[in-house]
Amino acid sequence: MTTPWERFLTAARFGQTDAEFQPAQVPVALIVDSPWLPGFAGVNTLDYFLDPEEWLQINLNLLQQFPDVAWIPGFWVEYGMAAEPSAFGCRMHFYSDRPPSIEPVYPNLSYWAEIAPANPEQDGLMPLVLRQYQRMDERLAAQGLAIHMVSARGPLTSASWLVGIGPLMEGMLSQPELVNRLLEMVTTTIIRWLEAQLASLSRPEGILLLDDLVGMVSRRTYEQLVAPHLQRIFGHFSGLVRIYHNDTPCKHLLEPLAEAGFDVFNFSHQMDIAEVKTRLGHRSALMGNVAPLDLGVHGSPDQVYAAAMACLDKAAPGGGMILSFGGGVSPGAPAENIHALIQAAKDWKPK
Repeated sequence: MTTPWERFLTAARFGQTDAEFQPAQVPVALIVDSPWLPGFAGVNTLDYFLDPEEWLQINLNLLQQFPDVAWIPGFWVEYGMAAEPSAFGCRMHFYSDRPPSIEPVYPNLSYWAEIAPANPEQDGLMPLVLRQYQRMDERLAAQGLAIHMVSARGPLTSASWLVGIGPLMEGMLSQPELVNRLLEMVTTTIIRWLEAQLASLSRPEGILLLDDLVGMVSRRTYEQLVAPHLQRIFGHFSGLVRIYHNDTPCKHLLEPLAEAGFDVFNFSHQMDIAEVKTRLGHRSALMGNVAPLDLGVHGSPDQVYAAAMACLDKAAPGGGMILSFGGGVSPGAPAENIHALIQAAKDWKPK
């Protein structure tokens, strides 16, 4: 009998896992982190960050409560989006009921073009994350479990925390050379950061890169300024399963994104999953595409089930389908709506 993680890996590679002549069950995979987990567990967000035993038990409880789900990345050691920008001195504001907010450091692109990449072993919150991964990996190994994936924010998102979204977007048009130098530095940091996280684990198998800002640029800007950096990151980790999360609608970028080198695409529910499947072909498996807020939080289980079945009818035939929300699990999403996703995956059969 295959595990949820094994089903996820097989779908990511367009394979089959179940008995001969039987279609494999479509896997359910969900991105979860501190916007959802502390509230779902009924704990203070600061306690979730600071208490390793609380953190561990909350993540272990997911395996017990939802044994059919592959959690992405799973046992994620994170402080919201703060790890990468903290390495460059961003001011962080922590709260008891939500992840930290971050203030950009300095909008001058010339300044950042001269800054060296961060050292994950020494800078910001990164060393704390690495040490926590080492400790928790040992604890989980003793229970026969493993942390399968590590994560990083992508180059545009990370750069936006340094200079601000406005200056970054304006600079792409007015100062593209300086933006490119900033993105080169940030991309080197991201690769080092992912490498350090992978090295802290005993059995890593994949990476998750999250960058919603990519969907906000034109195709021309993407190809000139963004594509080389995404390709560099995904190419560096060839051989691992590579997930790219971008839940900003980006139909205009589907074909060039397909060349970036990721294996699984988690994308906006506002894009039709059948169209995305047609345009990406077998270059990337799809992870989605039920609305995370309108249905995942505010919908009924019956509505979630119906939407999930519609997604499966459109995109599951031919393989490469991973049922999920079109983004991460949103704050307030109830357990019954996750169970509805799971039930849809179990019930669906090819027509």
